[in-house]
Amino acid sequence: MDFATLAIVFAAIGAGSISKGATGMGMPLIAIPFLASVFGLQHAVAVLVVPTLVTNLWQIWHFRAYRRDPRMRFLLPMLPAVVVGVAIGTWLLDSVPERGLTLALGLLLVGYVIFRLARPSFIVEGRGAYYGAYPAGLGAGVLHGATGISAPIGVTFIHAMRFERGPHVYAVSAMFLVLVCTQGPALWVAGIMQPEWVLQGTLALVPIAVCMPIGQWLASKLSARAFDRLILAFLGVIGLKMAVGL
Repeated sequence: MDFATLAIVFAAIGAGSISKGATGMGMPLIAIPFLASVFGLQHAVAVLVVPTLVTNLWQIWHFRAYRRDPRMRFLLPMLPAVVVGVAIGTWLLDSVPERGLTLALGLLLVGYVIFRLARPSFIVEGRGAYYGAYPAGLGAGVLHGATGISAPIGVTFIHAMRFERGPHVYAVSAMFLVLVCTQGPALWVAGIMQPEWVLQGTLALVPIAVCMPIGQWLASKLSARAFDRLILAFLGVIGLKMAVGL
């Protein structure tokens, strides 16, 4: 493991950590495309396992007060569905055309952003959130198993509940934690988790420790409305990126 490789890993994960600290998401979305273009997708996904595990454990602990929030009831059906979805997505990995999948998801995200801008009062709550969590969790898991990224379905569903920053970050962190705890052993069994890549991900906890607090500080300066708009803009950018194939 040379210095240049470690510097690239640090830069990609550090940049993603700022987004993670601010919004509760974004580290894989930022780091994986960059790392994959340099080292390959398997390397990128394997390096992110330890950082994803640690950052989501930390955020769940930091926002643990929201675990008793009645609105978190939707996680009860969503998280088991996520596990099933990851298994299905892993099985579909070699049979689903990647470009068709990313195009469809990109258009889905752009459509959601346009819908929210047209109907800013729209919200998913109550029974709709509970029963909608089954297909949302399954879809997020399938997408994660097939592509390594789950935000286009999982985060979109959670964002539609219009949480404040604290419960939003707790909810998405719980989803991401279950995803990585399911994916990690699967990667190990498949022989993808090379010891050097695990070490790189572990060392990347250093830039995470520096950059995540920066993101949290930036988010603390935002109102609830500004935070909602930030997440919406983030989803829109992801959608456009996926739709045009960048």
